[in-house]
Amino acid sequence: MRNPVILAVDQGTTNTKALLVSPAGEVILSRSRAMQVTYPEPGWAEQSASDIWEAVAALIVELVAAAPDAEIVSLALSNQRETIVLWDARTGEPLAPAILWQCRRSEARCAALREAGHEEMIVARSGLGIDPLFPAAKIGWLLSSLPNGRQRAARGELRCGTIDSWLLWKLTNGAVHATDYSNASRTQLFNIDTLCWDPALAALFDVPLALLPDVRGSDSRFGTVATGLTPLPADTPIHALMGDSHAALFYHSATQAGATKVTIGTGSSIMTATPRSVRSAHGLSSTIAWHRSGTTQYALEGNIAISGHAAAFAANLLGLADEAALTALAASVPDSGGVVFLPALVGLGAPHWCSEARGAISGLSLGTRPAHIARAALEAIALQIADVVTAMEADLGSVVPQIAVDGGATRNALLMQLLADLTARPVVRPHVAEASALGVARLAAEAIGLSVPALHGTMVDRITPVMPTDERQRIRAGWQAAVADAVHRSQGRHANENGAILKEVQAGR
Repeated sequence: MRNPVILAVDQGTTNTKALLVSPAGEVILSRSRAMQVTYPEPGWAEQSASDIWEAVAALIVELVAAAPDAEIVSLALSNQRETIVLWDARTGEPLAPAILWQCRRSEARCAALREAGHEEMIVARSGLGIDPLFPAAKIGWLLSSLPNGRQRAARGELRCGTIDSWLLWKLTNGAVHATDYSNASRTQLFNIDTLCWDPALAALFDVPLALLPDVRGSDSRFGTVATGLTPLPADTPIHALMGDSHAALFYHSATQAGATKVTIGTGSSIMTATPRSVRSAHGLSSTIAWHRSGTTQYALEGNIAISGHAAAFAANLLGLADEAALTALAASVPDSGGVVFLPALVGLGAPHWCSEARGAISGLSLGTRPAHIARAALEAIALQIADVVTAMEADLGSVVPQIAVDGGATRNALLMQLLADLTARPVVRPHVAEASALGVARLAAEAIGLSVPALHGTMVDRITPVMPTDERQRIRAGWQAAVADAVHRSQGRHANENGAILKEVQAGR
């Protein structure tokens, strides 16, 4: 008898991955494909929704061909969050590019809602502050840009959802339009207390409820793979959908009780599980981590838009081949020489939430060399995370004792040491590369009744802080001054622009 495996798909911003995972959490086989992001206008970020689906379908073909003896008992899916797709309900074709979580095109709509005094109500219901990161305002923008968009949506001719919903629709050939609680909680249209789509939020963002998917538990049986779309048998169940950061937290929670985790990819998600929804007073988000076996697990989260991508940006800026070259250059100096690299390339996320802020390099002197800028870029990744950890401790009223990490950037030893040093916390790095895929695979295995062993003995690296306190305080003080300056300058620069933006939005343009 063949051993059962889970086919776990992790659809990310820069890569789509597919893995065959045993119930014990062992990766049997994996494949990946790079994804293209386009920036058609300043502040805009898009991907082809068709390319996303085609990458997933192609990876499934590759895995099945490479492992003909594998007994794939379920497909599980984790996905990049807050990215939105709008498609035709009859043809299943996307009506616009997928608008990425990084995209700032809905900034005017967010500014109008903030200026009108709606933020308190939005946070109270959704747990999320007003920011272009979240999908609700993006959906409003999409419907306004599509001829008769809202009328068509109200008539049931359109479908809209996050990437999990889009892939589920394609995998089932249009039979299922659904999402899970974790992804729904990131849309800013879902009430995290009543656990349903919120009519008041939908009205505020001008989004017809008929457009949105059914919301189900994260461990649900969402449907079966349709005949002919992939080489999988037509009765292959689709169990377990989770946002990628939620799936990573689920993995870490299996290895360390009460884990606070940091996923460092293009951006970063710092998340910790909470026994109930916690409305942050320090710039974080209350969200649903997952919903399984009829129980809702809440979490507190801080989102950073440009994190690991800061290293790629800095490498390109300095004319270096890649992030490895940047790290080697950064390691050639003992510190950044007072240079501060602020990667606010699409604004500042948690806990500052200043979408108008822009990046800067400060603290330059005649002694500054490219190596100092390279090191400051790596420090910036750690410093952004440190800001969120500080805010999280203030909201929780307790100390975060250590930080569990995952994501491609965690392979960078210098970055991990800087993270431990600048947060003054031990960093725990499991010996796995794909926490999101393994987390959702574990959830699927549990949902279909496979025997899943405890993972508390998983091998980890433990990186301890070594930086002297006075040096850490000096670096963080320079960083905080740079953040404050960027926020101050952005407020002055946009004071007059916001008035014009509000008039345009109110005029329906």
